[in-house]
Amino acid sequence: MLLTISTTYQPATELGYLLHKNPTRLQTFDLNFGQAHVFYPEASEQRCMAALLLDVDAVQLVRGKGNARSSLDQYVNDRPYVASSFLSVALADVFGTALNGRCKQRPELVVTPLPLQAQIAVIPCPEGEEWLHRLFEPLGYSVEAVQHPLDELHPEWGMSPYFTLTLRAECRLSELLTHLYVLIPVLDNSKHYWIGDDEVNKLLTRGQGWLEKHPERRRIAYNYLRHKKSLTRDALSRLVPEEEAPEATDEASELEVVDEQTGEEGASTEAQSATAEAARVVQEKKEKRRSLHEQRLQAALEVVRQRGAKRVLDLGCGEGRLLRMLLQEKSIEHILGLDVSYRALELAQKRLHLDRMPARQRERLTLVHGALTYRDQRLEGYDAACVIEVIEHMDQPRLRAFERVLFEFAHPETVVITTPNAEYNVKFETLDAGTFRHQDHRFEWTREQFQIWSRQLAERFGYQVQFAPIGPEDAEVGAPSQMGIFSRHQSLTQ
Repeated sequence: MLLTISTTYQPATELGYLLHKNPTRLQTFDLNFGQAHVFYPEASEQRCMAALLLDVDAVQLVRGKGNARSSLDQYVNDRPYVASSFLSVALADVFGTALNGRCKQRPELVVTPLPLQAQIAVIPCPEGEEWLHRLFEPLGYSVEAVQHPLDELHPEWGMSPYFTLTLRAECRLSELLTHLYVLIPVLDNSKHYWIGDDEVNKLLTRGQGWLEKHPERRRIAYNYLRHKKSLTRDALSRLVPEEEAPEATDEASELEVVDEQTGEEGASTEAQSATAEAARVVQEKKEKRRSLHEQRLQAALEVVRQRGAKRVLDLGCGEGRLLRMLLQEKSIEHILGLDVSYRALELAQKRLHLDRMPARQRERLTLVHGALTYRDQRLEGYDAACVIEVIEHMDQPRLRAFERVLFEFAHPETVVITTPNAEYNVKFETLDAGTFRHQDHRFEWTREQFQIWSRQLAERFGYQVQFAPIGPEDAEVGAPSQMGIFSRHQSLTQ
């Protein structure tokens, strides 16, 4: 299998420094599935091309043991010729320094967007050319895909699922290599090594900064992890905000249906129709899940409005979705957002465009880094506090400290707490029994458990509490989320 990377940046031979491979030498590297050769078909000041050629030992793939062995049981197969996970491994082994964005000789080039072209001689894509465009165009590449016939001498046999893929963009070399490293295995249905938790970490590490924004991120994760639902749920729950995790689990399940129906060439009209129906169901579920967190935020905002709160806390503010809604309420004079994650606060600043916010509006908002299990005088003197889907991320023994911090020391007049309803988990078909909706949840309470805890809390600290469901309510298991409204004065009218 062959990959070429070329540039017209001048002097173009600087590509050799970035790849850490001398254009005047042929270099060979031993891999556990064969050999990788690096050479330069062209190396001038105007244009430079580096080639990575893999010589895969097909016999060793069948006879070998350990990680080098795939599920192949025939000596004749497409592994030596078609881009696959072998190429992704070779990129990391041979171009690892460039992949990680390091170059001592030319450090300025590492962060410089260059005119780059990458061409993969043969890559599989049974889903067709459109899927290649959907994978690479959102990342800024122009995509050229040439499909190959099954046999040039027998055109009546039709077209093969193999393409020559050419990508062009002005970007950093490390970005190009990273995108290839992740997306080539996405197109490979015969990944040659064991898929486990380590692969989730690899995907999240290499996908940082771009995968979470990719419109096909769920399908990418699902394919990269070889259609393993538990790993896909894990990856998506860590990649996207917590409130979207149930959406991710449902979509991973639906993708299995879509794959099964589109995996065979020449699928029937009935299968294509079923695929369209499955895609429609996925989209409907996506919209339903997406609106759930909006319902939580809206419910909290309505309580704040009804109480006429002038100073409001958003505890566990995350990336600032509720903060944005609170800022739109002109009656609110000051808002404080607190989160234990410094990274989340940075994202909140970007989401809210604090750098461009008018001075008077900016004065209404304070973002602070802190934990809800330690007394913090910055939280005192506020009228209302919103704690939206936060308590389930705490270890239960630490809840006692949280209770004192919020209800005894901060002591706002109104507190709004929402948390998942564990009884509703049975409605998520792909959520295994006994597991939580998000990997960071320490517990999930039933309605009775939440109400017992809330009433005891209210009694200890001199509050009254009322409860309300959030989301579509089922007659047997209730709503997906539940809300407790604590008040030091008269309770809300039902």
